[in-house]
Amino acid sequence: MRSIVLWLGKISEFVVDKDNSRPSVRYSVKRATLCLLVIALIVASDQLSKLWIRTHLAIGESLPLFGRLSFIRLSNTGSAFGLLSNQTFLIIVISIAALLFILLFLRYLSPATTLSIVSIGLLMGGALGNLIDRIRDGSVTDFIYFLLWGDFHWPAFNIADASIVVGVCLLIYSFYRSGIFTKAYERGDKPQS
Repeated sequence: MRSIVLWLGKISEFVVDKDNSRPSVRYSVKRATLCLLVIALIVASDQLSKLWIRTHLAIGESLPLFGRLSFIRLSNTGSAFGLLSNQTFLIIVISIAALLFILLFLRYLSPATTLSIVSIGLLMGGALGNLIDRIRDGSVTDFIYFLLWGDFHWPAFNIADASIVVGVCLLIYSFYRSGIFTKAYERGDKPQS
């Protein structure tokens, strides 16, 4: 755990401005507006799609779409891949803590790129979409179902889950493009003074 904290501390040295300068108000408003727009789009599409599934399919009922893709209504009381099943309160607390962490990260992400802002919006929108379900229903409605080959299938998921995965991938790519990983690696090679 200590090594993770130290690594995050090294990364943050490259993310936060050294002179603690603040971006202009106009830039901050644009950044916040973009992030809020992405969050709103993800939460709306996630909640509307889950509402449609809950009103048109019974739990366990399947609706074949095309090829190996279908909708199947499932109720997931756990987190990703069913981990922490029936631990709704714990998952809610973890989700709220993750959202607060992302907000703090967004606050200190400077200079933020459009890609990093969109990725954080995707992460927060996905987390909020699933959090709404957990608070309202005690579980998350999963419905997108892929049969990959033979009898092997990917676990059912929803738009919020997909948004979180895409957001994480884009954020990592954004860090890679900005050179943060290279800078952290190079700094680790220097002798301690």
